[in-house]
Amino acid sequence: MKRVAVLRGGPSGEYSVSMKTGQAVLEALGTLDYKFKDIVITKQGEWLTGGFAQTPDRALEGIDVVFLALHGEFGEDGRVQRIMQRLNLPFTGSNALPSAIAFNKDLTKQTLKKYGVKMPRHRRFSKHELETLEEEIDNIVSEIGHEVFIKPLASGSSLGAKHVPNSANLKHEIINLAELYDELMIEEFVRGKEATVGVLNNFRDEEFYALPVVEILPPRSDTFYSNSNKYDGSTELVCPGRFSYHEKARLAETASLVHKVIGLNQYSRSDFIVKDGEIYFLEVNTLPGLTAHSLFPRSAGAIGLDFSQLVKHLIDTASV
Repeated sequence: MKRVAVLRGGPSGEYSVSMKTGQAVLEALGTLDYKFKDIVITKQGEWLTGGFAQTPDRALEGIDVVFLALHGEFGEDGRVQRIMQRLNLPFTGSNALPSAIAFNKDLTKQTLKKYGVKMPRHRRFSKHELETLEEEIDNIVSEIGHEVFIKPLASGSSLGAKHVPNSANLKHEIINLAELYDELMIEEFVRGKEATVGVLNNFRDEEFYALPVVEILPPRSDTFYSNSNKYDGSTELVCPGRFSYHEKARLAETASLVHKVIGLNQYSRSDFIVKDGEIYFLEVNTLPGLTAHSLFPRSAGAIGLDFSQLVKHLIDTASV
């Protein structure tokens, strides 16, 4: 019988979401034929088992597979994956290098550019550029447009994401966000329908199986799928999404291409905007949320893959 450790919590801003993902996985494991152990990483970075702090090596002693229920920094940026690879311990999700690439929105875009993936116009902005921001504003507007979307270069769950409807407030919003984050991604704001597509490795005899498209409908008071409407139940999720056959095919094809090109493993979820039949790739998530409000399990459920069986598939196909 495989012994599974569920790793949840962590030092990122997504601690609470990770705790919920981990709890859902633990509950699923209770219905499956595995021995399992709950390991909570505190916001300060301590590894707790049964309430006692231990080193990662000690906490993972005797474990066969680690289920990474972490999100954000440390969990998705390659750092925890390096620990697993050093210990030669099979774990769910992608390896350290592709995780690091996917977590950095600029590296992701650079990696995909030569493969013809359509993306909103964008540029990276570093905190040190604040000194010349006055001169840079005109360049940003001419490169990207008057209506933009700003988000941290490396973060998840839409934390710090901001829609700026016109250039009048652009300088103010950049200054505010640059105080919180060292590097930002400034993107053209594309008005369209939000969509997300999950990809699952080695499922139903396909190396890269694209799950049904989920259409995301934030409340009318919001212009995007924000951190608050993501978890408060106010966003409507439609699966399969109401897109044309051509749009669905292009979304599935692009999500699978992103997964393959970056070198992701097991599962991922790519986010898109669909406008006038055009597919714009936004970003990819290497450890998608697995909470009651999460998109990946909803999409899996639409094809008859229930949550416990999804967890089982990820554990059984986990590797180093």
